[in-house]
Amino acid sequence: MQHSSIHWFRKGLRLHDNPALLAAAADCCRLHPLFILDPTSGQAGANAQRFLLDALRDLDGSLRAIGSRLFVVRGCPEEVFPRLFRAWGTTRLTFEVDTEPPTRRRDAAVAELAARHGVEVIQEVSHTLYDTERVLALNDGKAPLTYKRLLSLLASLGPPEKPAPALTQEHLQGCRTPCQVSHNTDYGVPTLEELGQDPTEVGPHLYPGGETAALARLDMLMERTAWVCGFKKPETEPTSLSPSTTVLSPYLKFGCLSVRTFWWRLHEVYQGREHSQPPVSLHGQLLWREFFYTAGASIPNFDQMVGNPICLQVDWDDNPQHLHAWREGRTGYPFIDAIMTQLRTEGWIHHLARHAVACFLTRGDLWVSWEEGLKIFEELLLDADWSLNAGNWLWLSGSAFFHRYFHVYSPITFGKKTDRDGAYIRKYLPVLKDFPTEYIYEPWKASRAVQERAGCLVGTHYPQPIVEHGAASKRNLGRMKAARARKALPPPRLPSSPPSTEQEPPSVPSVAKSQRKKPKIEQH
Repeated sequence: MQHSSIHWFRKGLRLHDNPALLAAAADCCRLHPLFILDPTSGQAGANAQRFLLDALRDLDGSLRAIGSRLFVVRGCPEEVFPRLFRAWGTTRLTFEVDTEPPTRRRDAAVAELAARHGVEVIQEVSHTLYDTERVLALNDGKAPLTYKRLLSLLASLGPPEKPAPALTQEHLQGCRTPCQVSHNTDYGVPTLEELGQDPTEVGPHLYPGGETAALARLDMLMERTAWVCGFKKPETEPTSLSPSTTVLSPYLKFGCLSVRTFWWRLHEVYQGREHSQPPVSLHGQLLWREFFYTAGASIPNFDQMVGNPICLQVDWDDNPQHLHAWREGRTGYPFIDAIMTQLRTEGWIHHLARHAVACFLTRGDLWVSWEEGLKIFEELLLDADWSLNAGNWLWLSGSAFFHRYFHVYSPITFGKKTDRDGAYIRKYLPVLKDFPTEYIYEPWKASRAVQERAGCLVGTHYPQPIVEHGAASKRNLGRMKAARARKALPPPRLPSSPPSTEQEPPSVPSVAKSQRKKPKIEQH
């Protein structure tokens, strides 16, 4: 039977290692590659939407090169599909498996719709290294809550599957993509303005979206053999003026780069060479990604506090002014404000920078709920990924996974470890660029004369600190101890350094038991 297929792109915006796309092209006489812009999904801001549109244009160009096209449709999938099934005479629908509960519910509804229209549905795993359902089944249907437990489950499954071949013109022999003269008007990739975004709000175009850019970046990184083999995530620098990690996380989030392709390219580089090991190696970062995908797939209300069985229930403060100051980089702490400025303008920050601002917002200084930070990261990050974003905010706020709640990132001393002169602050907060080095992290300590010479008066041109860090962190330590005391059962322990909301989390050795017995604030 010759099928009329729709391949539904969601993530997986690529031709390489896309088994569901290959399934769409098999025994196919008509192929409609489809992307649905659903106005009800996600809170992505202008930078992330630009990245997505880049990726769609790149995908359309790659499909055109092999004789097909991308069809972009706006609307809710449950409303769009019945119309398209009828208009295109569809007999088969293919798409990549998604692990997130909200999208799984959507996919189940679409599969039911397809069945009612006599449309065969094929789903293939390719966004994760392993089939998440299979991993959960090995653990009695429950998420493994430690990295070590996940590794033991994966060891029984063997290495990840090899990537599927890329779709080529040969796969489309005898298969056509019906295309009208009005295609660009009816199904073209929209502009930012058409999505209601102001193009002047986007920052510098540092990380173009799309499979072409993803594979070029991967190739460039894999040529740095010594760097790849020696990579240890905790040893990278949050204040580096050019990224000290891969910045492949946005490409993995949108599926412009296949995680299996990344894994096996690393395997090739590692062959016959000494190299770092999980959890700190690049393979280790991809396994952290797997860890949070598995947790997010099976833990109820994973992105919320209430109703989340692994989450500490905390009486966070409701303080919109503090939240707004944090988002806008107006806390009066230059290290924190520089990070948030980089995030707003560029859409990416180093994982340790994420640790610092997340700790500051939650248990460290402002005592604002991690759910509020999660929403802002979802808007501003290019790589905001539902499972990873929620898992890391749970961790950084001391709500789950991470239990050295007395380990607090100092908004003053932490940045100095890798940037004593404050070059990072001077780049992202030019209002402070002329402050002497001794005051760049604490400009409020400078005399009026020093501030005048720097052309910046604290309290006028740059805000006073929003809280006094020492007093706030001490008060919050007591509140966190009280919240933990209310919870009868101690949660499971993981390695003591949290991963990031980037797809490459780090880990460092656990703290010794003797150190855990007497909590006091550890400033880092």
